[in-house]
Amino acid sequence: MPKLTVNGVENEVDSGQRLVLAIEGTGVNIGHRCGGNAKCTTCRVTISEGEPDTMTEAEHAVLSEKGLVGEVRLSCQIICDHDMSVEPGFLLENEEEWTDTGPPPETSITPDPVWIDKP
Repeated sequence: MPKLTVNGVENEVDSGQRLVLAIEGTGVNIGHRCGGNAKCTTCRVTISEGEPDTMTEAEHAVLSEKGLVGEVRLSCQIICDHDMSVEPGFLLENEEEWTDTGPPPETSITPDPVWIDKP
């Protein structure tokens, strides 16, 4: 089982789980306002250890559009298959306009992933 460290707290998570869902499973209220479809960037994380070498074309497209490539990753587009340390960017308790974190993400990456090397 991969170890996922979120804001300094280490947890074991299911291998193959979407990172956004693994983070939620640790009790952290990470945003996913678009339902985990690589559209809004509210599930963004900073990865301090264990950043994957690949990303989906959808993640690259939205991060490029927002000028965030190389700064953050989208947790809705990452699979937990190794140890990682992350810090979420948007949390329910920090966003005054939010009443929830967003629609529940599917268990598999959406849209269907096309993998590319991380720039």
